[in-house]
Amino acid sequence: MRILVVGAGATGGYFGGRLLQAGQDVTFLVRPKRAAELASTGLVIKSPHGELTLRNPPTVQATGLKQTFDLVLLSCKAFDLEGAITSFAPAVGPRTATLPLLNGMRHLEMLDATFDRERVLGGLCSLAVTLNEKREVVHLAPMQSLRFGERNGGTSERVRVIAEAFAGASCGAQASETIIQDMWEKWVFLATLAGTTCMMRASIGQIVAAPGGHDFILAVLAEVAALASAAGHAPREDFLSSASAMLTAKESPLTASMFRDIEAGARVEADHIIGDLITRAEAAKLPIPKLRTIYTHLKAYENQRE
Repeated sequence: MRILVVGAGATGGYFGGRLLQAGQDVTFLVRPKRAAELASTGLVIKSPHGELTLRNPPTVQATGLKQTFDLVLLSCKAFDLEGAITSFAPAVGPRTATLPLLNGMRHLEMLDATFDRERVLGGLCSLAVTLNEKREVVHLAPMQSLRFGERNGGTSERVRVIAEAFAGASCGAQASETIIQDMWEKWVFLATLAGTTCMMRASIGQIVAAPGGHDFILAVLAEVAALASAAGHAPREDFLSSASAMLTAKESPLTASMFRDIEAGARVEADHIIGDLITRAEAAKLPIPKLRTIYTHLKAYENQRE
């Protein structure tokens, strides 16, 4: 299986690196600056699951992309999606499967419109990872998970082949027969985590310790869960129990990557993670006062940054 990983940043670099370590045929689609970095120092991963240095990993730039691949692994930020699609489109042939690991759901519509729905799998990952000042991939916590599957449910031959490719990669990857439900549940958790930690500029533990913080987090969780239910993907009880416990844990240092982006003065996925929920709430006529306040806060940050 020939695999194209779009980008060699934190997420793409981690999963692509683990696939390469397992002997898979992986090529990274990168910009000139990242290509030079990888040629010079290699792809370096620092992780609780083992450190790794891959010297001169295979790369290609958009102008040199001439052949199609069996699998395209896509992990860019939502605001970079349009440009990413343009860069990897020549790699998508009639039998290519695209596996997006973006947050939320809106990216599926753009990918479907470009490549046809049957070529786009469902996917998600849970991974706390970043690039440090040396441009090394740093895995911040032991948690690592990647799930993928057919959006209509069940399994397929191509999903089985992808699962075999990931089998030796030791990165927590597994096929799912309920991937859309899984994606909605991740969205519920992420929107609550990102919304509350960004709004309060604090970790979960710090919010819980503040007056009204515990109830605020649970109220945001309830609003997002209601939207998932209106979309036909009511969160499962075991998920809600686990999510509630994680999101209200005393002294928890947990924050969202969006929170860390704000601290760094970087761009954020306000529209993809929170804004799309606002749009869906209007269509479903659901009251979401806390999500609306969070969205206003994020958009004000974007205006200030600009």
